[in-house]
Amino acid sequence: MNSVRGLLAASVITIQNSCFTYPACHRCCSRLILDSRRFNCLKCGCRGEAKDASYRYRLSLKIADTNDLFDITVFGSCLDPLFGVTAENLQRYIQDFNQLSGETNTDASRGLLVRAVESCFIGKRFIFGV
Repeated sequence: MNSVRGLLAASVITIQNSCFTYPACHRCCSRLILDSRRFNCLKCGCRGEAKDASYRYRLSLKIADTNDLFDITVFGSCLDPLFGVTAENLQRYIQDFNQLSGETNTDASRGLLVRAVESCFIGKRFIFGV
């Protein structure tokens, strides 16, 4: 479903989850199952090396227009301009930060990212294609 059926001007009320990127199959964009060395797509059967897995944005939001509340999920590269980097690069930056800082608790860096995303999105008005 790639065609836009309508536009909705709404404000972001809250971010629904703290995971903004996911390992995505390059064929079907489904979430990959990763282990330390390999990835596997349960939908199309694609397999490969874990280091070659690509990442995609997935941002779940609660939004409100003047009349209603909506739960929506925004996927893919349309979020690149809002984050300033591709999902692939954001994931790489997070991994590099954790390695360079010696951070073993990845929840700490994830918490910083969540707060940054909340401050950039919550209360802001966007036009969503639905």
